[in-house]
Amino acid sequence: MTPSSLVPGQRLRLADAGEAADLAAFLARLIHYDRAAAVRLQAGSGVLGVFGRPPSFEVLAIRTARLAAADSFDLTVSAGQLTDALDAGGAETALPPAVTGPPWAGVLPPRGGWRPVPGLPGPAAVHGALAAAVAEFRSRDAALPEQRRTRGERDRIGREIWSRTLGDTGLPLRAVHAAQSLGFLRPAGGPAPDAAGLALYAAGGWLRLRTPYGSIAVRTGGLTGLTVTPA
Repeated sequence: MTPSSLVPGQRLRLADAGEAADLAAFLARLIHYDRAAAVRLQAGSGVLGVFGRPPSFEVLAIRTARLAAADSFDLTVSAGQLTDALDAGGAETALPPAVTGPPWAGVLPPRGGWRPVPGLPGPAAVHGALAAAVAEFRSRDAALPEQRRTRGERDRIGREIWSRTLGDTGLPLRAVHAAQSLGFLRPAGGPAPDAAGLALYAAGGWLRLRTPYGSIAVRTGGLTGLTVTPA
C-alpha cells in the first residue's frame, strides 16, 4: 500500500499496540477466506466496531477494539489494505480509502434492543456439537463413491450439517463453526473467560453469539448457498 492510497488526515487511533495486533489477527482470518474481503468500520464513544462477512460461512463477524480518542466515522475499507496499514503503523495509522461496500455492509444488526435467548448449551457441549459436526462431514465425505465426489455433493452435505441448530436455540451450527474458525471460540478446556462469556441474544430478526473475543450474527430469515468445508 502506497502513501498516496491513504485518505489525508483520516487516522485510526487504537488504544494500544495490543488492540492493533488483535485487530490485525482478526483481519488476517477474514482474508484467509476471502482475499478481497471488505470490512465496515464504525467508530464512536471510544470503541471501534469492525464488521466482516466470510463468504464460506454466510454469517456476520463482529470484532470491537478500544480507541485512544473519541473519534467518529463510518466507512467500508479493504481488509487487506487495513491490515497493511496496521502492520506499518501499529496503534495509530492512516486509514485506507473507502470502497464501495458489498450488499451485506448496508444491512447490519441493530445496535440495541438485544434480549437474551435461553437454552444455549454450556461451552463443553458447544465444542462437542462442533466437533461432532466436523467429524460427520469428514466421514460422509470420505464415504462418497468416486463418481459422486463432486463439489456440489460436498456442498449439499455441508448445507445439511451446518444448517442444523444448536440445541433449541435456533442458532445454526455454521455460526459456531465460524466463531471457532475466526478465533472467537478458544479450544475446550481453555481459560475461564470462555466459559463465562458465551451467550446468545436476539434482536430485530438477528441472532448473535457473543464470546469474549468477538461475536457472530446471523439473520433469522435464513441464508442459502452454504459451502463450508471444515478445516
